[in-house]
Amino acid sequence: MDVTSLTIKELRTKLDNKEISSPELTRAYIDRINRIDDKLLSFITVTADEAVTAAEKAQERINKGESSPLCGIPMAIKDNICTEGVKTTCASKMLENFVPPYNATVMEKLNSENIVMLGKTSMDEFAMGGSTQTSAFKKTKNPYNTECVPGGSSGGSAAAMGAGLCAGALGSDTGGSIRQPSSFCGVTGLKPTYGRVSRYGLVAFASSLDQIGPIAQTAEDCGIILNAIAGYDRHDGTVSKRPADDYTAKIGMSMKGVKIALPAEFYAEGIDEEVRKAVLSAADSFKAMGAELVDCSMPSLKYAVAAYYLISSAEASSNLSRYDGIKYGHRSEIVGNYNELITASRSEGFGDEVKRRILLGNYALCSGYYDAYYGKAMALKQKIREEYAEIYEKCDLILTPTAPTAAYGVTENIDDPKKMYQADICTVTVNIASLPAISTTCGYTDKGMPIGMSIIGKMWDEASVIGAADAFEKGFARRPANI
Repeated sequence: MDVTSLTIKELRTKLDNKEISSPELTRAYIDRINRIDDKLLSFITVTADEAVTAAEKAQERINKGESSPLCGIPMAIKDNICTEGVKTTCASKMLENFVPPYNATVMEKLNSENIVMLGKTSMDEFAMGGSTQTSAFKKTKNPYNTECVPGGSSGGSAAAMGAGLCAGALGSDTGGSIRQPSSFCGVTGLKPTYGRVSRYGLVAFASSLDQIGPIAQTAEDCGIILNAIAGYDRHDGTVSKRPADDYTAKIGMSMKGVKIALPAEFYAEGIDEEVRKAVLSAADSFKAMGAELVDCSMPSLKYAVAAYYLISSAEASSNLSRYDGIKYGHRSEIVGNYNELITASRSEGFGDEVKRRILLGNYALCSGYYDAYYGKAMALKQKIREEYAEIYEKCDLILTPTAPTAAYGVTENIDDPKKMYQADICTVTVNIASLPAISTTCGYTDKGMPIGMSIIGKMWDEASVIGAADAFEKGFARRPANI
């Protein structure tokens, strides 16, 4: 039996029944990482020795009958989430040698459950990108075809999950960075409601949009992880005081009478035909379960990408201004005056995509352009929220493609930023409206690449999103990765 193919729920049963120990399980994953990850490049840092030590401690708790849902479960963590004593690079030369002196709140919560951290996964630099090809260290490949991208920015976590290199993973989602790579890598990824999970210790990209969330094999596993990381945190002024729910409570829910909206714009020109057919086939599956499909419209979708990149880039230009080579980050060895030092440090430390977004953000915030660009983007943000609210007056959930296409080649789109940005059309509105959404596999292309669909829910209703995805997954045969 290959234990690395089991879900978190299945592993929990085997660990508690003493069919396998956490150290044995951990070594199985480490062995698999050692065999496979040279081809995949999903991990920037592998913490093998620390993982075995953590597994031994978790096993002591299991032996005492004190295990929790994630006790002894090996997980991978995106490399923009601070981990005390372990490098957190954001896949950037700017933070190449940064070792945090503290844990992010999500890590404190996971460590309290005695999870086993296998390492830190690659990503697009500072989470800016949709391919994991802007990483300064590991340009991750897709486990279904290593000639293709894994998506991004959480591509390392999704690829590791898809290749069976971990039992669960954490990513972050600013405009689709959990859901899109989950779609490309054939796994399930959840972006919670903004404010549901603390961002303390998450290296900021766009503070009003960033959200940490789980990536796993199944929707139920995502719910198990969300149960562990959700909730109030006094360190984060944007996290909600609303009590966390049991996010696995609607596992096994009936879809009878559930109204699912299909916004026409998400199925229009620009969506690959194989993707459209797969998602509409999934809609028919929900209908066969008793759900009611409702046609609707979201007219503002055509402006969403522009609004998202203006808002996120403006916030990024502010957040990344701290990296000057003096207070934070890479410091150039070029000798010069104060301005020359900062210029050299940022030129050497940041990659092209990060520089591009800093420039765009500063431009949008400049006097004379603020109202024309940033102000209008913020107005559109409110309009998108209103359109979602109108849909939810009539419907319970919304079903869309996760991405316009399946995973594309590693050399495609890399020199065309506009085309890369437009590929976020199906995901960015969820972040703009602060809603929860999950991506799960609903089909495969003729070339065997996964196709993902997104189920979008009302604010704070992650349980229904997870329950609906679980209902579909129970009747869908997922194919394993080829690596």
